[in-house]
This record gives sequence, structure tokens and C-alpha cells, in this order.
Amino acid sequence: MGTMSKVWISGANGRLGSAMNALLNKREYEILNTDVEEVDITNAEDVMTYGTMNRPGIIINCAGYTDLEGCESNPEKAYQVNALGARNISIVARKIGAKLIHISTDDVFDGEGHVPYGEFDRPTPKSVYGKSKLAGEQFVRDFAEKYMIIRSSWVYGEGENFVQDLLDAAKIKDTLRIANDQYASPTSSIELAKLVMHLMEISEYGLYHGTCSGSCSRYEFAKEVLKLAGVKVAVEPVPTKHADFTNARPAYTVLDNFMLRIATNYKMADWKAALEIYMKK
Repeated sequence: MGTMSKVWISGANGRLGSAMNALLNKREYEILNTDVEEVDITNAEDVMTYGTMNRPGIIINCAGYTDLEGCESNPEKAYQVNALGARNISIVARKIGAKLIHISTDDVFDGEGHVPYGEFDRPTPKSVYGKSKLAGEQFVRDFAEKYMIIRSSWVYGEGENFVQDLLDAAKIKDTLRIANDQYASPTSSIELAKLVMHLMEISEYGLYHGTCSGSCSRYEFAKEVLKLAGVKVAVEPVPTKHADFTNARPAYTVLDNFMLRIATNYKMADWKAALEIYMKK
């Protein structure tokens, strides 16, 4: 890569955007950070203007409407951000010849399986969030020329997320009721950012699953967080419908990083090891 390659991070204020900013070498990359205040990705004209004026070599789209209940009650907004936003960014990426790295989700699967989902398994989302993200993936395929789509799961990091919600709740509640019927791979935003940086340097285009290795239930995840934080509070395993601060999610969305293994030989960190590093910070 030449000196000072331009990287546009759309959704820069979120968990992944913050992690990317923490890790990217500012001497090697000129980072263009935008969030909805600077560039509203649902506005095709704004996206085209910003992209053609700045001409980044790489676009990382981690912008998204991720509020599950919000998506259900306002599907139009979900599709505007998660589908049309992805379309608009894909079109400008093609026009300026940029590589697009687009972030998607495990919610594109219905969660009714019992073995990890690979990239060649057919997605059948049930939620509006999952459907809108899948529509976004399709627009990326339709309009971008050089693209990588990364599906991840249970991403935590800077800002609002399950880990922080859990620790906040532990300060005010005697007992925490945590879903024991949801399974996935908790993924640190730092580990996801490291994967994005790896993909920035190669030309193995296509769809990737990118989660920390190993998997657990939401209950097991919570127990590990509290143990590492040294917080003593009673934790009760319950079905999702009785759980604290957990939206209904697909029951089983463990992802198999199959394409990462066979195409790039890249290995993600173990979820417990990544969580320990995050908690120390």
C-alpha cells in the first residue's frame, strides 16, 4: 500500500469504528471518520458527493440500525439504513474503485440449527433487523465490485453493549436473570477490527464469517464477564422471555469462520481470551 492510503470509516462512532481508530496507524492511513451527522448513508446524493470528493481507497461500512425492537416497530428506517445505506455506499465504492468492507450480522440466520453456520448455508432471517441486513448484503453484491462482507456476532466494545449493560445492572440488582437459550460467539470489537485490518491488505474478495473462536450461551457469557470483573451477584439461567435486558434473538447463531480458514488462513482469538483482554482495559 502507498503512503497515507485513505480509509473512510462510515459509522465511526460505533463499537467497530472506535476500535478501528484505536488500531489503525495514523502515519500509514488518512482516516476519514463519518457518522450520521457528517454523512447520512441513507442519502444517496450525500454519499456520492462525499465519496467522489475524498476518493478513499478503502471504505469500511460499519454504520447500521441495530436496535432490534426499533427495527420491528420501524421497518422502513431499518431498511433505509441497513439496506439502502449499503446500496449507496456500494455504488460510490464502484464509481471510485474503492475496496468496500461491509459489516453484517449473525441475525441473517433463523437460529433453528444446531451446528455452526458456514458462509454457504442459506440465510433465512426472521427479524426485521436480520432481513434488512441481508438485503444490505445483496445490494453490496449487486453494486460493489471489490467487496468483502463480514458477518459477526455478539460484538462488544466501546459504547453501549451487553457487557456494559450487564455490569451496570449488577450494581443495582441482587439477581440477574440471563437467557440460557441463546448461543453464539461473543466477539470483541478489537478482534473484529484486527480482522478488518487483515482483509484491508489482501484481495480475497467475498463473504466471510468473522467471530471469536468457541461459543457459549448468553448465560455462560454473563458468568464469565462477572467473574473477570470480580463482581459477586446471583445469576439465574432463564428462557429469553424472562431474561433481563436481552431482546429476542435467534436461538443458535454460532458462525463457522470457514472461508477465513480456507481462503486466508486467518485465525480469530478465543472468545474467553479476547474478553479477558477487554476486561483488563
